[in-house]
Amino acid sequence: MSGTVTVVGLGPGSDELIVPAVISALNQATDIIGYFRYIDRLQNLQNQTLHASDNRQEIERAELALSLASEGKNVVVVSSGDPGVFAMASAIFEALEKNSDYKKKTKIIVLPGITAILAASARLGAPIGHDFCVINLSDNLKSRNILEKRVTAAAQGDFVIAFYNPRSKAREKQLERTFLILKKYCEPNRLVIFADAISTKNEKVMTTTLEKADTNLVSMKTLVIVGSSSTKEIKGTSYIYTPRYAIEEKN
Repeated sequence: MSGTVTVVGLGPGSDELIVPAVISALNQATDIIGYFRYIDRLQNLQNQTLHASDNRQEIERAELALSLASEGKNVVVVSSGDPGVFAMASAIFEALEKNSDYKKKTKIIVLPGITAILAASARLGAPIGHDFCVINLSDNLKSRNILEKRVTAAAQGDFVIAFYNPRSKAREKQLERTFLILKKYCEPNRLVIFADAISTKNEKVMTTTLEKADTNLVSMKTLVIVGSSSTKEIKGTSYIYTPRYAIEEKN
């Protein structure tokens, strides 16, 4: 009898933002698989077998999940945020597609979670109140050329843009290069938000402009939000929002 693989998101950091369906799935699991930092977040588990691994082992985790499920186990694979946003859901389906033995007999369930852009937006007001896009600045799985094309298209389209994974030891200048592209198409006073550790005790949010933004303040864990031309801060408050309407520019 085949088991089940349930892919879940633990939200942005606070246990209060883990959705009830995910908590239920964790409690019912026989095995839980994930990056060791996410496994460390789990509390009050009973009798589950934990399989923690290091970063960049997504496919290995996915293959292990499918293998355990084929043995009849009820497996939960954990991600941060939402499992479908730069996380484990895609890895699970990549592994499934490559292994015909699992395709028909393995049930896969993906449970949504609250990702960082949603938590940060709620914290700030409504900066993604109109059209927005999300770009992963890591070039581990895509070329820099593809990345720069997408940043350019987003800037030309006047989207609110959220950047995940803006910096690492191997990519110290990635965000600087990205901002140089944005400065070609966006006005200097475009709002920029650096959001760290949203929903945790270490939460830190800073609002600046494209012209004044200091990228040295950004780490890999920082979510960077660049507003559209209509994104605004309400005077006398800390609230930032993007209006629900867009005004077409006249030539």
